[in-house]
Amino acid sequence: MSDGAMTMDTLRRNDQGPQVRQLQQLLAQRGYAVDASGTFDAKTWQAVRAFQAQNLDQHGQPLMVDGVAGPLSWWSLQNPKPFIRTPAAVDYTALPASGGSTRGRAALAAAIGELEADAREIGGNNAGPFVRKYLAPAGIAEGNPWCASFVSWCFLQAAGGDEAAMPFAYAPGARGLLSEFKQQGWASAPGSDYLPQPGDVVVWWRVSLAGWLGHTGLVHSVQDGMLYTIEGNRSPRVQGFSYVLSRMDKLLGYGHVS
Repeated sequence: MSDGAMTMDTLRRNDQGPQVRQLQQLLAQRGYAVDASGTFDAKTWQAVRAFQAQNLDQHGQPLMVDGVAGPLSWWSLQNPKPFIRTPAAVDYTALPASGGSTRGRAALAAAIGELEADAREIGGNNAGPFVRKYLAPAGIAEGNPWCASFVSWCFLQAAGGDEAAMPFAYAPGARGLLSEFKQQGWASAPGSDYLPQPGDVVVWWRVSLAGWLGHTGLVHSVQDGMLYTIEGNRSPRVQGFSYVLSRMDKLLGYGHVS
């Protein structure tokens, strides 16, 4: 491990011993509830996969979701998420001149405000005053993933801070957010030729298409075949990202608030 940390063994299902117990303790500290039994059981394997699906290695790359606690997973468990440096072909701090609905554009403006405020995790993974602010309306404790709560918070600001005036219920989960859009008839599936608009919600699956884990962000703009987004919790900060629109890996769909 870097910074003088002790090198840990690669651990797999059915392994036993003090390093397995340390792995379980680290997972529990990061919000993945497992008992420190010292046995790499099915629950520990599931927790490792869930952690891998939501965290990065020391190079800012997503961890491989294989349920094996190798060097990269050990590093990620023992260190804060690294910042991702991305080239910017658009000015994420500027609201697009046109496109999107009134409420979607207002939510995007709130996201831009958080980006300009350098909203980020402070004091640990999924921790700090910004994260608490996003999670609080959902009744979720600090330490939990916050991508969907960030999107919900932006729409809460678009509703003047009144949850009753939001177009959908404040959602702490990405898939739950997309489900609400589907119920309202506001969702577009992959392959539907829908062109995302500023302020739309974009949702991806994590680990498996049929699973429960997901990730979400707000569409900033589409230009020259590229999708530009503002997301929370993909890195430790609210940040802009870009994707090739025709190659949206793990896309579950878009949501458009009319």
